[in-house]
Amino acid sequence: MNREILFFADPMCSWCWGFSPVLDAIGEHFGDQAPVSLVVGGLRPGTTEVMSDHMKASIRHHWEEVGRTTGQPFSFAFFERDGFVYDTEPACRAAVTVRNLKPEAALAYFRALHRGFYVDNENITKPGPLAELASHFGIEPKAFADAFTSAEMIDQTINDFRYARGLGITGFPALVAKDDEGLAALALGYRPFDALKPVIESWLDGTSTRG
Repeated sequence: MNREILFFADPMCSWCWGFSPVLDAIGEHFGDQAPVSLVVGGLRPGTTEVMSDHMKASIRHHWEEVGRTTGQPFSFAFFERDGFVYDTEPACRAAVTVRNLKPEAALAYFRALHRGFYVDNENITKPGPLAELASHFGIEPKAFADAFTSAEMIDQTINDFRYARGLGITGFPALVAKDDEGLAALALGYRPFDALKPVIESWLDGTSTRG
């Protein structure tokens, strides 16, 4: 039976960054049986409004909660920025671009986007930092830029968003099991690996039930 784990996430979703070590553990334990495939969900695609003080306070609260729950590091220097527009579409499209240009680097690049944004305070809404991060995975900046700005990558990114919405997934991270029998939710929202491990095991050994 063909098996795959679909990982629905956004590069600028703090809970997805918190989930990063869990995803690594899933790949380590189950990657040979069910490889993980990235689908970008689109947390705030197309946002044009400058981040207000109220929004900064709300997002900071989320980051603090994620840090406490997961132990993942955050740089709160982000909140000293003025004029930042929290548009997650460019980073999502960058992930789709790398997924196309170098599929084997897709998850590692996604992790680099997370670290760049949450730890290194990189502005991953801009093409420059996105291309620079891609270069660490052997992708030439021009090749990245040409693909990133193409209608094909824009369309593929939108299709990812639609796929997630079509499955009723509006929050991230989410894990969906895919096999010859169809799709089944493994996790909607953050869950630690110890809680997910038996769920994935029961799916792989055929003892889970589908709704």
